[in-house]
Amino acid sequence: MELIREAFHYQSRFDGSAMVFKIDFPVTEHPIFPSLIKDLALLSQTGFRVVIIPGEADSAEDATGGSSGVASGEATAFRIAARYMTSLSGSRTDAVIGNFVRARGLGVIDGVDMKQAGTVDKFYIDSLRKVMELGVIPILPGIGWSPTGKPYIVPSDEITLHAAANLKAVKLFIVSLDGGIRKDNLIIPERIETEENERVMRLNQYEAAEILEANQKNKDSKALKDLSLAVKASRAGVERVHIIDGAQEGAILKELFSNLGSGTMLYADEYESIREIKNHDIPVILRIMEPMMQQGILLRRNQEDIQNKKEDYVVFVIDGQIHACGALHSWDGEQGEIAAIATDPSYAAMGLGRRIVSYLIEKARRQGLKRVFALTIRTHDWFESLGFRETSLESLPEKKRMSYNHERKSMIFALELSK
Repeated sequence: MELIREAFHYQSRFDGSAMVFKIDFPVTEHPIFPSLIKDLALLSQTGFRVVIIPGEADSAEDATGGSSGVASGEATAFRIAARYMTSLSGSRTDAVIGNFVRARGLGVIDGVDMKQAGTVDKFYIDSLRKVMELGVIPILPGIGWSPTGKPYIVPSDEITLHAAANLKAVKLFIVSLDGGIRKDNLIIPERIETEENERVMRLNQYEAAEILEANQKNKDSKALKDLSLAVKASRAGVERVHIIDGAQEGAILKELFSNLGSGTMLYADEYESIREIKNHDIPVILRIMEPMMQQGILLRRNQEDIQNKKEDYVVFVIDGQIHACGALHSWDGEQGEIAAIATDPSYAAMGLGRRIVSYLIEKARRQGLKRVFALTIRTHDWFESLGFRETSLESLPEKKRMSYNHERKSMIFALELSK
């Protein structure tokens, strides 16, 4: 049910928005390609504005190789683009291969004649938008033309960057068969969260830069090249860039319609945040807490209980939706209780509870509290991993000692706060 809610949320949010898909050439040779095309066609038919940029074929001749090089490169680029058009036609979706890119030659660089290698000079963005408004998918091969009609070979990454920036795309998808940004193929700094399968789920620009810096000796890595393109696009104003393993069935739809996704998302906007709660958040908080209340891990609370202490509660919001909560109750001006820590089970791998506790600890410091404590019957190991140490009932504030439930026999863990 929650997945369906997320799908409707994203459908309404991004309807009519431009999304650019840069798809590496090996994906077109993979058995998953027909399924990928069907998903792109579905997005277009649903109201999303889809732009496709095919990657170069590795076997294509070097564009610096002379007149025969550009002829071969041009033919290869159009042959690949035509494959997309044919496949989309099979899904009853209109597409067009257009000359939306004006290019200029690179000329001579360091004494080397670059011949037919080119760079983007201008994007015919108005023409591109008109095509998209008709519900037609533009396909942009790795070719640009001079004002006199002379063709130049232009890297697909460069076309991708210009297209996404000029269209003010809300999303750029980089689809490859490389497996994406993972701990098992790259050096990932410890503080960056990874899923159980070692996938990096999300990054901000600074974390992405850290990964690029840590892997400088691995410059030929396709995953790093994709991440570098993602960072450039993010800095150019693209809200979110998704690096996806194109070999996964339905990877684009999972990444688009679920917060958990299937690849790595680089975000530039306020994708996630911890904030104080609002009245309309309370039913959502209770829904998230309900499984743990049923198991007895959390004390049962109702809407009035939370409303009475609303200023104590915070929520973890991902893309406008609440997926975790917690509270800090101050007892005597010196000690605070961390309570009501709950996470949507589907998001447990993201470490949201840990991040909420860290936030509440900092909140306690700002309030001048000297100590925070938590009562638990099941999660003592988890609190110990956060630096809490078991303590006695006598160490708690008097009012808390008076309300302690002896039948529940909760263990007490505390953390001394440094000044």
